[in-house]
Amino acid sequence: MILVDTHAHLDAGDFDRDREEVVGRAARGGVAVIVNASFDLESSHRSAAMAGRYGGLYALVGIHPHDAGEAPPGYLEELRRLASNPAVVALGEMGLDYYRDLSPRPVQQRVFREQLALARELDMPAVIHDRDAHGDVMNILRQDGVPRRGGIMHCFSGSWEMARECMKRGFYISIAGPVTYPNAARLKDIAARLPLDRILVETDCPYLAPQAHRGKRNEPAYVRYVAEEIARLRGMHPEEFAQAASANAARVFGIRIPGL
Repeated sequence: MILVDTHAHLDAGDFDRDREEVVGRAARGGVAVIVNASFDLESSHRSAAMAGRYGGLYALVGIHPHDAGEAPPGYLEELRRLASNPAVVALGEMGLDYYRDLSPRPVQQRVFREQLALARELDMPAVIHDRDAHGDVMNILRQDGVPRRGGIMHCFSGSWEMARECMKRGFYISIAGPVTYPNAARLKDIAARLPLDRILVETDCPYLAPQAHRGKRNEPAYVRYVAEEIARLRGMHPEEFAQAASANAARVFGIRIPGL
């Protein structure tokens, strides 16, 4: 299979002891590209630097809603500078998180809107984090508009109706490890129904390990379990599905993927 992990956090401390081995395992398992997401300016710098050190690694730069309250003055200019790096392929992850509420909701909304505007200005895809905030996320996308190149609804957890509207607005729907969980009936149904040209796979590692490794550290090699489960749900051969999902990743990020 030719796989793309469209959302990882390899700069996290969980990988400090064996990052090289983790990247190697992913490559040996058919993961041709890993896209590393960021939480704040510090992790954005780490992601961009890592993308320059490892072949097949690209970066997102952005401010996560958890960190919106700590976004320093001038953060948009720093993101704009980082985004000029050819290895940076989108802005994110940005959005809203009302589950943990680690930043005040009005601040989350402001920082989300500011980054969304920057993505429109730079003509870059936006990678959206949405947890327990579906209504406000969609209202902001409707009111403010989306980048011309659309973006990605990362680790999708909404309804089928929400997925349809997101796709109409130019977004791809990214599915993570929870689709492998036995009780994830709604997500399994959505993964089976999505148009083949709008679906992506991810790990969100080190979080959300698939069922086969649940409770342990996740890593990019495990994106295979996500692809295999979605292929099963759709009645497809895993290699056929993986190739389609990887072609979608190449399209949204504007990158070449070896073997495609």
